[in-house]
Amino acid sequence: MPAKISFTSASALDLVLAKIGHPQRDEPLQTSKEVFKIDEKDRESLATIFLKPFRNLTPHHFSHHTSLSQHEMNNHVAAIFASEDALLEHGCSIAKRLYAKSNHPNIKSGDLCISAVKDIEIDGKITKGLCILKSESVVPFLSISTRNGDLEMHTEQGINPEKIDKGCLILNHLESKGYYVLTFDRSGSDSRFWVRDFLGVIPIADSPFLTNKFANLAAEFIEKEKKENTAEKQDSPPWDASNAAITYFEEKEKFDLDEFEDEVLKTPEAKAKFSKHRSQVEEEQGHKLEDSFKISKKDVTKAKKKIRSAMKLDTGVEIRLKPALAAKPEKVLEHGFDDERQMKFIKIYFNEDLAK
Repeated sequence: MPAKISFTSASALDLVLAKIGHPQRDEPLQTSKEVFKIDEKDRESLATIFLKPFRNLTPHHFSHHTSLSQHEMNNHVAAIFASEDALLEHGCSIAKRLYAKSNHPNIKSGDLCISAVKDIEIDGKITKGLCILKSESVVPFLSISTRNGDLEMHTEQGINPEKIDKGCLILNHLESKGYYVLTFDRSGSDSRFWVRDFLGVIPIADSPFLTNKFANLAAEFIEKEKKENTAEKQDSPPWDASNAAITYFEEKEKFDLDEFEDEVLKTPEAKAKFSKHRSQVEEEQGHKLEDSFKISKKDVTKAKKKIRSAMKLDTGVEIRLKPALAAKPEKVLEHGFDDERQMKFIKIYFNEDLAK
């Protein structure tokens, strides 16, 4: 199960700041010459701003193909957790690492903030954390002030806390396993750069993560296969295959890859294609998925909601289902094939027309 985290009592302590340019555009890197001390009165409010984006995220951990002792980010974080005096040196080193990794033309320059945070609660224990935030844009802010007995308005450029582009929160928890890391990247397109190249983290392969990943992976794969074979006459409705995958997760307590392939995919061709699809996903994400794990029923429910709820047919007809029905459409829909017309058909059962 994911750890239970509370930021209620958290306080931001010291900051290391940097301006991260783009090496290929000859934009420089500028880092703090000394630690910025946060006023006592601002520590809790800044912690609230810094930590707000890190709620309900998938937990990660640092990972290295040989040993964590060879992992640059893991070592910088360990040094900072070991001594408050190490924040400036290792914070600047983290900024230099980010600058060195920012070579892709799509990566934007921006402002970096690295903050030490204390009194974060995780699984009932108080610990400290390191928060890394990157903002790639500035927005105008309006402020009203008093001058010579009258009011006047000023326009300033600054960072909108709600629009921070990338972030990482490392908690001093599970140190021997690569710490407990929460991360986000709102840009989407550069997430591989942020998660893999810069941070070097992979998801913690717990039951919720694996359930969610495999349920969606299977449903997406089967949907794709169905679409690629729409020209073929099929004895089962187009939604049955993806539902078969979800039903497997609903009925089983434990996932077993061989069993799943036999019960859901069935044919050797489908198994081979799924294996290839899975390998592609693993390559893109930089980590392998387990073949066996305990199923998280909560995450099966989440996956069910992602099953397509609309059917767009080539005759111009569109059938839209409510989310609750999309998971079990066979309750009111019946699929068949008309030999005379050589066309598929869908029969709809209902009690009354509510639009009247």
